[in-house]
Amino acid sequence: MRVGIEEDLDTRADIAVRGVRVDAPVQRSKGAGPSDDGHLVVDGANATLPLNDDSPYEVRDGRIHRGTVDLGLSVTPVARPRFYDLSTSDGVPYRKIALLHGKDVLATTVVQTCVRYVEDQRCRFCTIEESLRAGSTVAAKTPQQLAEVAEAAVRLDGVRQMVMTTGTTAGPDRGARHLVRCVRAVLDAVPGLPIQVQIEPPGDLGVLTELRDAGATSIGIHVESLDDDVRRRWMPGKSTVPLAEYEAAWAEAVRVFGRNRVSTYLLIGLGEHPDDLVEGAGRLIDMGVYPFVVPMRPMLGTLARRDGATAPPPSLVADVTSRVAALLRAAGMTGADQEAGCAACGACGLLSAAGG
Repeated sequence: MRVGIEEDLDTRADIAVRGVRVDAPVQRSKGAGPSDDGHLVVDGANATLPLNDDSPYEVRDGRIHRGTVDLGLSVTPVARPRFYDLSTSDGVPYRKIALLHGKDVLATTVVQTCVRYVEDQRCRFCTIEESLRAGSTVAAKTPQQLAEVAEAAVRLDGVRQMVMTTGTTAGPDRGARHLVRCVRAVLDAVPGLPIQVQIEPPGDLGVLTELRDAGATSIGIHVESLDDDVRRRWMPGKSTVPLAEYEAAWAEAVRVFGRNRVSTYLLIGLGEHPDDLVEGAGRLIDMGVYPFVVPMRPMLGTLARRDGATAPPPSLVADVTSRVAALLRAAGMTGADQEAGCAACGACGLLSAAGG
């Protein structure tokens, strides 16, 4: 018999934090955003789950088991994409330009360096430059390289959307205008491909219109927390951008891209009171911004991991996720409606499983 929604979410939250034992051909370690994860399809939806040999959960015969108990969740590891075997016309392996996320999302960090990556400024959950130091990517991707990889990924592997993020640059646009060029080049090669761009609030909000005019479908302007004390502790460099700048950027992005075409990450487990986190998510929803709540998982190479930080309790992840999902349902907002981006993919969180 199928478990109820709340029990199902509790189980999924436990798996999201504690991980699984499985052979996952597509996985990440290091980079911008959640990693140290295997990419799977769970009950037909994208999921990125920590690969943990000590997890009580194991994938056997296409199902997740805990001991002898079949939890009723079907699992298919994402197959290694064919475009990983190719190189660009200037000799760079495609997988150093962009990676497959989930079964059908192409993701790239167009600039793999960040002005905030010095230790006293660095976001404590981020490893954006570690993949560069490991030689698994290149510092800056050109529009032409991205267009070439995107065309192959769509043609060979059925990619249906693309995410372009960037490390923050020293210019007043904080890297946004390079994304404008990259979006245009990709859409020249693959017309109609939904693309999400991800930036910090730019000094000139007019660049948001440039991104939309270039063809970007949606935008992520990621704050991670709405609590200034938490921001200063976890994101010392990024916290120097006042929340008022984020609010102005979100408002303008909603005007330019439309309601529920703008999103922001909110991380569960940074020390913010859950009621405050949910209340803040509600304010974002009222603005037309999708709050993508996900558990903070301290990855290898992060300052958080070095300093002994741990992932939040699964019960907290389930509680916050279920409450934010209820607010999203009441507002008629779903991640899928974004068409491209982290919320549309949904793999790194549980909102889609909770009906958001």
